[in-house]
Amino acid sequence: MKTYTIRDIASLAGVSVTTVSRVLNHRPDVNRETREKIERIIEECHFVGNTNARGLKQNSEVIGMVIRGRSNPFLNSLSEAILTRAADLEDTFITEYIDEKDDEFATALRLTRQHRVKGLLFVGSLIDDRVRAIHGMEIPVVFTTVNGENASLPRASSVSINDRALGRKVGESLWSFGHRKVAVFGSNPVAGDSLAMRFQGFCDVWAEHGLSFPEDDYRECRFSYESAYDAAREYFASHPRTTAVFAMSDSMAVGAVRALTDLNLRVPEDVSVVGFDGTAISRFTVPRLATVEQPIDEIAANSLHLLLDMLENGAAPRNVLVDAFWRPRESLAAPNPARIG
Repeated sequence: MKTYTIRDIASLAGVSVTTVSRVLNHRPDVNRETREKIERIIEECHFVGNTNARGLKQNSEVIGMVIRGRSNPFLNSLSEAILTRAADLEDTFITEYIDEKDDEFATALRLTRQHRVKGLLFVGSLIDDRVRAIHGMEIPVVFTTVNGENASLPRASSVSINDRALGRKVGESLWSFGHRKVAVFGSNPVAGDSLAMRFQGFCDVWAEHGLSFPEDDYRECRFSYESAYDAAREYFASHPRTTAVFAMSDSMAVGAVRALTDLNLRVPEDVSVVGFDGTAISRFTVPRLATVEQPIDEIAANSLHLLLDMLENGAAPRNVLVDAFWRPRESLAAPNPARIG
């Protein structure tokens, strides 16, 4: 009899591996029709599953993956890529999707109490004082999308891009086009995470020209279309001369584009918009979105390899940097002289 993997179940159901994982982990964010379809296929295929926590024996070991940001398309695509690569492994994977404001380390502690977790993947983490909660763990950990050097964990690896250098690249491009009044949409700019590094790189460009980036031109918002839409509406109501927006994610950028359109401002003729991550939607917006493209498959492959290498071979932790790519597309242009004041 054929042994089915989570990838087989996803293919039969016509959904992503992530969606199947959510059903297996009893996640509420799957509509009833899809959930029932997946559960029916699981039953028909007699699928036990190496990604679900149901029925685990008390002595079973698992790998936990905590994804911090339910509404972040980039992190969802990245976690799906990791699960897809892990689908044929013997290891049991448990996934936890949490809100971007929730505590991934507290979640990891809960997982280790409930199961014999032998390794952890943190996707979209923020390494700050909260990381002390897992300092007592001796299991291998991989931080995906954020450099783990500051975690001070004895067995922590990481896979990330050079966020500061890429933020600088965006700043240099906007400056070279002639933009001097720029709005930046992101999370807490002093948090020390990957987004804060992007902002620092962007500010480096302004500093090199003898300028300080105005605090009032930074807007903190969530990784959602709605949050960026509201932020853009509010910001441009009092800053009509701004000629560009640098959004720290593509989803924020798309929300900003919609808000600008509703304000009768054209992109890029009136306001240029730049995103970050290079998610699929960036290639299909009108206009196509200028963005920094992160290599999802390469990040996923490296993250899984580092964790398995530490688990199976006792390898020393490593912090791997992968290349990301600046994609200056249709949403970026020189500022309209009539809007410069």
